[in-house]
Amino acid sequence: MPGLADIGVEVEAGVVTLSGTVADVAAIDRAEGIAGRVSGVVTVENRIRRDLSVEGGLGTSALRDRADSFVQMLPLAGVSLVVALIIAAIGYALASLTGLWRRITPNSFLAELIASAVRFIFVIGGIVVALDMMGAGTLLGAVLGGAGVIGIALGFAMRDTVENYVASLMLSVRQPFRANDWVVIDSHEGRVIRLTSRATILMTLDGNHLRIPNSQVFKAVILNFTRNPQRRFEFDIGIDADDDPTEARHLGVDVLRALDFVLDSPEPQARVEAVGDSNIVIKFLGWIDQEKTDWYKAKSRAIPAVKNALEQAGFAIPEPIYRLRIDPRSAPMTTEAAKGSVEATGSVSARPAASSSQSEEADVTPTDEVTKMVEAERAMEPGEKDLLDSRRPVE
Repeated sequence: MPGLADIGVEVEAGVVTLSGTVADVAAIDRAEGIAGRVSGVVTVENRIRRDLSVEGGLGTSALRDRADSFVQMLPLAGVSLVVALIIAAIGYALASLTGLWRRITPNSFLAELIASAVRFIFVIGGIVVALDMMGAGTLLGAVLGGAGVIGIALGFAMRDTVENYVASLMLSVRQPFRANDWVVIDSHEGRVIRLTSRATILMTLDGNHLRIPNSQVFKAVILNFTRNPQRRFEFDIGIDADDDPTEARHLGVDVLRALDFVLDSPEPQARVEAVGDSNIVIKFLGWIDQEKTDWYKAKSRAIPAVKNALEQAGFAIPEPIYRLRIDPRSAPMTTEAAKGSVEATGSVSARPAASSSQSEEADVTPTDEVTKMVEAERAMEPGEKDLLDSRRPVE
């Protein structure tokens, strides 16, 4: 038997004594196992030693045998390599059919992901077939097992990256907003520039770029001001406690209804919000069309319009009253100064009534500075592909 040719065997009364030298330690156990399986053997005394000489220890004959086997296997290895390359080429050809994948998937990002998966599967399949043709099943199992362990380790190490990638995929499928939508994501407010494979990019209302990781966007509460063109504004005005709040409510609603930018449906409303120490707080509410009217401008016009109408109708808008108590230990004051400081109102000086020129129709059209900035950003060549698709419905 190869590797056991130099072993001597002696048998006496069922006791087998093995002697000699072998090239490796495994051959020692192999020889003992063979002798122990012979019928009638009582015990085996193993005196085999490993050959520590240069020629015997290195097993040059075994190396030569392996080299000969490798040379003989080269044609089969070449055929296996060709088969693996053909399978991989088929995978790349299928993955290159971008039109097919985009037709069967909701967006281009998912189409690219499927194409990459097809390439990966065919490449791995080609390697498996090639190793199987070469009879390297054990090596194949070791490779796949090692790849699984490495994959699990990388999954734990790159958990945040994987989570962000999956969130990008889900957002590209769900499409929660459109480009130039005015949104609030958690506490971040701005207009959407684009959705990439890593982050959602916003243009804040003060003109700054804001990148939010998609994993945070996917889990966040998203408030979209653009989806519904109708939006409500509200403000509080306090009247004197002796005035009639019902009449003030009706007057304020009539003023809001007369403003050309306030919608008739839903109609404006007024509610008594609270009764304070010296006033009654009334909350006024009105609706606008954001596509035609700027929300901030509308509110800025509605507040003085209602306030002036209430004052002209005789309703008092109380101001804070402060009373000063003079400490006798303080420095003496003149009578005139003391009289002037005993009681003072919260207003420093009376303001003249609004002139007719100030009551002219103000511009309430939507501001478009940030909108133009977003359009300019989107017109530029992006460094990352935009995953927002206007052809898909918004969730």
